[in-house]
Amino acid sequence: MTRSTKQTLVFFVIASLCFGGTYVAAKAGLSYFPPLLFVAFRFDIGALLLSSYVLYRFPRSELLPRTRADIVSILAAGVFAIGLANAFIFIGQQFTTSAVSSIMYSLNPILTPVFATVMLADEDISKYGVGGLLLGLVGVALVVNLDPTNIFSGAVVGKAIVLTGAISGALGSIFIRGADASLPSTVRTAWAVPVGAVLCHSLSLATGEKAAMVAWTPTALVALGYLGVFSGAIAFIAYFSLLDDIGAIRGNLIFYVVPVVATLGGWILLGETISAWTFAGFLVIFAGFALIGRGPLLTELAKVHQSLTESTPDDTQETGNRGVEAASND
Repeated sequence: MTRSTKQTLVFFVIASLCFGGTYVAAKAGLSYFPPLLFVAFRFDIGALLLSSYVLYRFPRSELLPRTRADIVSILAAGVFAIGLANAFIFIGQQFTTSAVSSIMYSLNPILTPVFATVMLADEDISKYGVGGLLLGLVGVALVVNLDPTNIFSGAVVGKAIVLTGAISGALGSIFIRGADASLPSTVRTAWAVPVGAVLCHSLSLATGEKAAMVAWTPTALVALGYLGVFSGAIAFIAYFSLLDDIGAIRGNLIFYVVPVVATLGGWILLGETISAWTFAGFLVIFAGFALIGRGPLLTELAKVHQSLTESTPDDTQETGNRGVEAASND
């Protein structure tokens, strides 16, 4: 295993574990914090750590937004992909488990290409994309376990709120992509997290939440510390480093490891369980994502094959071509 491969594996594991633990820490901390203030405090800590990291890691010439597109991408990330997405997750998770919340949010990679088709002129959804979307919707129905007698129950409403967070995250991704900013993604995130913090503090005040509602217990401090340090800073750094190394298609596979981490963490630390319907729904959602990603993944593999072929000496390439032709004839 090369050093680059080991580094990629480390980033993948760190991002998966840290993001997966988000749902467990959120569920544990919601007993002590009002949800929006909890998110806001998390972003306060994450903003401080991320800002320190980018000041150390990037040259000054790459730190400041220089164009309108940079500003738009920061606002899109801060308001939709970070602020509202997490606000909905934390509000909804008051009524559901860590595992279910993480599974509902894993619909994000399915929603993103669908929204891209509608909102971006250079995007078009294939038949695989349509099939993936339909599978995703079936998976959501299984996870939510819709029943006319409990359609307005707290559990169903909570899952719907988390799903709204996934929609917000997907929309944020589209707005960021449409802006076509020049800022490095990690720098953009370091700017966006404070935007998300301001938004969540504002929503917290508007809904009547107060600092006096917080119960500062050891469990509360551990949950907030985890969310601020690990899932609020370290996870973002590992995730964007992973995207730089292997691209968005393979990098976003972490969002199908995240529910596994959240489920195990919720079971071990919080005594949560997962129903057979929820597990089946996750598998269907995963199949939908795999179907949507089929075309781009095949394209990426073709590019890798082409680069390997181009780097091969001519005589070896000719020998290889003769071997392929012979195999085809056989």
